[in-house]
Amino acid sequence: MSLNRFAEAEAAFQAGRRDEGKRLTAEQLEADPDAPAGVYRNLGAILIRDRDYALAETVGRRAVERHPRDPELWNILGVALRRLKRYPEAVDALEKALRLNPRSDSIQQNLGNVFNDARDPRAIKVFSQLVRAAPSNAELQRQLGRAHWFAKDFDKALQRLNLATRMKADMVDAWLDLSAVNSDSRGPVEGLEALDRGLKACPGDARLQEARLSMLRRSGRMREAEQQMLDMLKVTPDAAWLHFQLGGALTDYDRPRANEHFRRAIELAPENVDYRITYAESLGRDRTGDEGGNLEAAYRTMVEVLDQAELTPGNLKVIYELLVRVADYDRLEALGSFSKVGRTWADAGRHTALMAHLARVRTAEDRLELVEQHRIWGRLADAAAARRPITHPAPRPPGGKIRVGYMSSDLRGHPVAYFAIPLFEHYDRSRFEVFCYSWYQGEEDPTQKQITQWVDGFRWHKDITDREAAQLIADDNLDMLFELGATTHMNKLSVMSYRPAPRQASWVGYPHSAGPETIDYLVLDPWMNPPDPRLVIEKPLLLAHTWYAMGERAFREQPAVDPVAPVERNGYVTFGTANNPYKYTRETVTAWARAVAGTPGSKFMFVRPEGTTPTFTTNIRAVFASQGVSADRVIFETVRGRHLPVYNQMDISLDTFPQTGGTTTCESLWMGVPVVARVGDAVFERMSYSILNNAGLGDLVGKTTDEYVDTAIRLAADPARIGELRRTLRDRLGASPLRDARGFATDWYAMVERAMADPVRK
Repeated sequence: MSLNRFAEAEAAFQAGRRDEGKRLTAEQLEADPDAPAGVYRNLGAILIRDRDYALAETVGRRAVERHPRDPELWNILGVALRRLKRYPEAVDALEKALRLNPRSDSIQQNLGNVFNDARDPRAIKVFSQLVRAAPSNAELQRQLGRAHWFAKDFDKALQRLNLATRMKADMVDAWLDLSAVNSDSRGPVEGLEALDRGLKACPGDARLQEARLSMLRRSGRMREAEQQMLDMLKVTPDAAWLHFQLGGALTDYDRPRANEHFRRAIELAPENVDYRITYAESLGRDRTGDEGGNLEAAYRTMVEVLDQAELTPGNLKVIYELLVRVADYDRLEALGSFSKVGRTWADAGRHTALMAHLARVRTAEDRLELVEQHRIWGRLADAAAARRPITHPAPRPPGGKIRVGYMSSDLRGHPVAYFAIPLFEHYDRSRFEVFCYSWYQGEEDPTQKQITQWVDGFRWHKDITDREAAQLIADDNLDMLFELGATTHMNKLSVMSYRPAPRQASWVGYPHSAGPETIDYLVLDPWMNPPDPRLVIEKPLLLAHTWYAMGERAFREQPAVDPVAPVERNGYVTFGTANNPYKYTRETVTAWARAVAGTPGSKFMFVRPEGTTPTFTTNIRAVFASQGVSADRVIFETVRGRHLPVYNQMDISLDTFPQTGGTTTCESLWMGVPVVARVGDAVFERMSYSILNNAGLGDLVGKTTDEYVDTAIRLAADPARIGELRRTLRDRLGASPLRDARGFATDWYAMVERAMADPVRK
């Protein structure tokens, strides 16, 4: 009976009746766990082929309990554990299998595969032994190449992978690996060349075609990739992967059309979780139409597949950012510790994700851990650049003008440009030459056009690789280069790792050390310079007064300030924020709720497009309710961009922490609304501290959360001061370093001259 029931289960699996096979297996294992080893081996193999790894593990564990001397059962268990990504357990099972059958090549290969999956250098020894025994085996050569790749020995990796493709020209996996190693070690151009060779050997292979289009995108050749995919869709209009890749190519410059292709990809391949995660990311970034509705749809799309999604670094970034934007702090905390999440991104080269990580800092240890996460990314970027160096022209003759470059894709209608404009408008042209570099994917706007007219050179290239961009900058023979955006949208921080200029610095776009050792300086002011020098990787390069100035062109709009404060009109205080939710934490929102709870009759206003997102408003109101604040006291003004007039409805702006505001703090003060802030030790915790001290409002900064809340409540209890600040803040700013654009530029270029006296780092 036992054998018959197991035979029925095996037959059900082979006939594709998975549910029936599982049911029969579970029933029979409970009824007769002492089944022969051969039955367990057959069932285990079927489950592995069926990709039901969880059940395969269950069967495998039952099997080795009953037959502990059977190496193939330990092998099956090890393979199941490998597929479940439980690598230490898989290694343990496979090593037990090898002790029982040390001559088994298949068990050794499975062990090597686990080591490769785990990026464990022991894979090199395993596959070297296997290759010596079977040198003509292309798959073993490929796996040895992968082992060298993961160990960063690119020359040996390329040698083995090239050999594998010569042995078996139709081995698509080997061509894919060869392209990836070429791209990592030499650049995307070489990666493309390998894929072209692979497509000659394997004409029309969909995986190689998809990889080639991805490589085109990595090379910055978005429009070339777009056109190729449009041509291919004419032939195969129902290829899900083509729609998915085309969506990815379009996201930087045509988001609505990108989303159309993502939706089509999902229609054609509804089981593909990665497609849904990527679509959710794109929806969350869609500023067209109902932005709050787009975000809600993005969140719902993500939640539907959250339990099925593999937490790859890319997926983790999307999930993390969407959870932050809708204030789903419970799910956010379940993703992992500060260290685990941050190192996942850093190890995978995901610098852009680290910006969302700044606001998650809690302790002194977290701050130092965050620095190390940036160093990890920086080492990867520096090593990649060192493998394919650029060339440098001969030094210019001494005694000429100092040539300064500014690299940012935000030199347009963007806050970064507004703060940088004094440096372009007010530099001494008899002593300096200024060059700008932008990789912006959109069209020229009035701000970019004006900057182009001010400076000596404006290099704007949409489709360009990091290395090509670095070479372009190097050819201008700069004395000093400033990057203004790190890896924020459409910027190219990796350019700095090629060291296109002898002196390099970061400023304004990213309030933390970027990571690469090739960046010599981080521009700060006396207020922002951290008390602990370990919190800055680069050498601090200090401005005299303020980190930036709000020149006449600092704001897109110049609305009038209502001289009557809302509290004077309404009889109650309106707190509020216009900061982005990626800076919120549960502690931040709770502190805001405490301030409202401690101020009778007060309200809190969120000036954010997320205000039409039901999940966001529900979660925010729940935090306020936890402090006894009713839903009617939490209001949402759902605007983006043209939001400055809304400050006429706000009495006090409550800043975010630990990551503080910058642009929002300046905007609030400009509109006559005082800002209450909390200061911490790291750079990103000190921006509002600097602004408020430069504005003569240092008393509105607390050192702890309790001080922060008490300061807010104390100010709210003083409507006379609120009204006085409403009517005088613009004049105060005008008399402060924050509005002295010309003076700021003078201080800036004096700072540049000081840096020129430092020896050049090699």
